[in-house]
Amino acid sequence: MTAYLLILLAILSRVVPHPGWFNFTAVGGSLLFFGARRPLRQAILAVALLAATDYYLTVYAYSYPFHISDYLDTWAWYAGAILLGRVLLARKLSVLRVGTAVLLAPTSFFLLTNFVAWVGSPLYPQTLAGLGMSYIAGLPFYRNDLISTALVAGLAFGLPALAHQLRSHNQTAGV
Repeated sequence: MTAYLLILLAILSRVVPHPGWFNFTAVGGSLLFFGARRPLRQAILAVALLAATDYYLTVYAYSYPFHISDYLDTWAWYAGAILLGRVLLARKLSVLRVGTAVLLAPTSFFLLTNFVAWVGSPLYPQTLAGLGMSYIAGLPFYRNDLISTALVAGLAFGLPALAHQLRSHNQTAGV
């Protein structure tokens, strides 16, 4: 149930306006948690809900035309983040594993989406300098994505671990 609530939080964090917080969403951390806690066959639902959010935002919030081809990389990344959570965090949980997933998820999104923007957009020249411009333009979004992923994943994985530690401590202490 918690994994689905976090997906709902991810959707709300994208839909509810929060100006100045470029890309500060619960998406990355929620997808990592979903992958770690839910069977892979349920990943399609999480990806579909986030894809529907992309459609809603594009068409209704931003009034842009919607082209599926503009989102295939993002949707593939959603599935990849779930798989990353599954591979790194489903069986054995540690601070190092969560930290690695937290670093890999937003970094892979940053590298993928800025590369795709460079390849498919007339905004950047098709040169090495243009690729660099694309990545530089994405840095503020990357920073906030990294922070928000760390915050959401840290809380999602850390709070249950802390509660378990406190329960174990209280049982040992006879409280």
